[in-house]
Amino acid sequence: QVRLRESGGGSVQAGGSLSLSCAASGATVGNYCLAWFRQAPGKEREEVASIGSDAVVKYADSVKGRFTISRANPKSAVSLQMNNLKPEDTAMYYCAADAPPVCGSGMSYEYWGQGTQVTVSS
Repeated sequence: QVRLRESGGGSVQAGGSLSLSCAASGATVGNYCLAWFRQAPGKEREEVASIGSDAVVKYADSVKGRFTISRANPKSAVSLQMNNLKPEDTAMYYCAADAPPVCGSGMSYEYWGQGTQVTVSS
């Protein structure tokens, strides 16, 4: 059973940066597909970025060039560096993991964290 816990959220002004981390426990996720999602009030959940064990990364068009996903050290499964933040980036951000080593389009993720809030003010 994989357990995920996000950290690093907070409030920042537009143009600022935040770094999110996701710690995994209960199992090794080194060979898993890992992803970040976000959900703003009244909006559908959106996949922000994903990274496979093959290091292939994918980004939503809305964050390309501003966000960077990376696999981190053994204690932090995956990180998300967010630069040049915009008010529309305000959302609850979730870390997700699934066993397939390659991240497929539209795939379902079995494991989810509780989320961390990111608020960007103009």
